Amino acid sequence: MPRSPMAAPRSFLWTRRVLLTLLTGFVLLPVYVMVSSSLKPLADVSGSFRWLPSGLTVRPYIDIWSTVPLAKYFVNSLIVSVSATLCSVAVAVFAAYAVSRHDFRGKRVFTVTVLSTQMFPGILFLLPLFLLYVNIGNATGIALFGSRGGLILTYLTFSLPFSIWMLIGYFDSVPRDLDEAALVDGCGPLGALLRIVVPAAVPGIVAVAVYAFMTAWGEVLFASVMTNDTTRTLAVGLQGYSTLYDVYWNQIMAASLVVSVPVVAGFLLLQRYLVTGLTAGAVK
Repeated sequence: MPRSPMAAPRSFLWTRRVLLTLLTGFVLLPVYVMVSSSLKPLADVSGSFRWLPSGLTVRPYIDIWSTVPLAKYFVNSLIVSVSATLCSVAVAVFAAYAVSRHDFRGKRVFTVTVLSTQMFPGILFLLPLFLLYVNIGNATGIALFGSRGGLILTYLTFSLPFSIWMLIGYFDSVPRDLDEAALVDGCGPLGALLRIVVPAAVPGIVAVAVYAFMTAWGEVLFASVMTNDTTRTLAVGLQGYSTLYDVYWNQIMAASLVVSVPVVAGFLLLQRYLVTGLTAGAVK
């Protein structure tokens, strides 16, 4: 068949295939190392690396639950991440809708301030939050330091501003005619938001929820300072596999794969909602 004059050159097609193959191998290589190492005895992992394991065992996946209290850390991470996600999404929806639909004095300053909070590193807030939680606990008896509630509030300080900023732009893309039609049909402002705007903005809300959950699930800095033995999360609890006398590399790899399952499964279930443009043609 004769080639079309608009077709890409064969050299470009082969170059693209080679680059994509190399990139795929670069991405999958760490996954293979993790999976193979998690199925090896500790003696094999501690020695020189071998691409093909001499023997396979599922013992590391059994021992990870007894070497450290992984189940407790898993529950703590799940409670903190889900709570931080729900609070972040709930507050961000109302705040972003108010900014998107109403004009008020200082609106631009507010949006710029919300966005500018992402410029500061997290470690800048570590000591102030620590002192604030300790002083609140001493003055009121409310134990924020070392509690799940305090960690949830900490995660809101850097997930909520980004969530508000992102939803402002998404609500701006939702036609205002939908709000006006809902108000004409008898809905109040709250009803128009919950019944009309929120269903139309599901992709943006899901994207914000995924960001907030992944941020809280893998956060290490604040979790290592703001938690104790009872409220420790997975990101910090994985350090328990490294003891003074030995490092259980096979269990570390197995635990890392286990704790990544909720994030991967959630992303696969929600990826269809991440496609934008669902509001196209909503107003006829």
